[in-house]
Amino acid sequence: MTASIDAAQQLVADLPATAAVWCSGLRKRYRRQTAVDGVSFTVGRGEVLGLLGPNGAGKTTVIKMLLGLVRPDAGEVLLLGRPGADPRARARVGYLPELFRYQPWLTATEVLMLHTRLARITVPAEEQRQCLAMVGLADRAGDRVGSFSKGMQQRVGLAVALVARPELVILDEPTSALDPLGRADVRDLLLELKERQVAVILNSHLIGEVERVCDRVVILDKGRVAADGTLAELLGQRELRMRLDGVTPEARERLAAAGRLTNQGDAYTVTLPPDHDDAHVPDLVADLAGLGVRIHSVEPGRISLEERLLGILRGDQA
Repeated sequence: MTASIDAAQQLVADLPATAAVWCSGLRKRYRRQTAVDGVSFTVGRGEVLGLLGPNGAGKTTVIKMLLGLVRPDAGEVLLLGRPGADPRARARVGYLPELFRYQPWLTATEVLMLHTRLARITVPAEEQRQCLAMVGLADRAGDRVGSFSKGMQQRVGLAVALVARPELVILDEPTSALDPLGRADVRDLLLELKERQVAVILNSHLIGEVERVCDRVVILDKGRVAADGTLAELLGQRELRMRLDGVTPEARERLAAAGRLTNQGDAYTVTLPPDHDDAHVPDLVADLAGLGVRIHSVEPGRISLEERLLGILRGDQA
């Protein structure tokens, strides 16, 4: 009997961990307006997923459906291996909404105490102090939040999202009120969560922040998934940026043969095909020089996430 129990426990232990988030076919309409239309994606344990898209793309509605704050018209949600409607799943989720307010007469410590009681969990006082220290509020723990700046209140919100030891954290514009130092602190915090195998969904308009910390990105446009992939997949295109003078029609043909060509003034950009061999770049430069082109600079690089996002939303790229 004991051997059978041990074998069953070992079998369960060997099973792959369930995804932190799994959603399929999420749809939501408000009267005649379709806010979300067939959105599906997953977030693995310890993965940081960036949720991007223009205003009105459906990002916040998707987040609210994941959290059970909005009921989808269609689709399914699993959080940490349980149905999204299961309170036991939501109990292990930390959430920082885009718009929030705390009772101004409470201190930062009292705000955390209130939210742990609402979550019906016990978090030792020392652990709560560590949580405030993690977001840079150790020396303001006893101050009333009504006296805090917007950036400091944002830090309190982060502490609230983290205090219940969540396995999944959903952050809706977490750096919107923070200065550059505060944004750097949030980046460090997200990397620490990742090391602890805490999954994170990050909704942010600050594309540079997403590019620095996210493993994968889901781009929403008009309520649908316009692109979904790792940063390496989405930013796989490489470019060759050059400053050139004396570009003849023959030289322009040679540039266009290397890849998709755009230029503004003396700045020329060649978007290289995926199978391009970097060893061909010196050949291109030599050919241009042979055609009488004056070459001031040659800079290889990859497209930025902002450029990729704009290309997708404008329909320039698949």
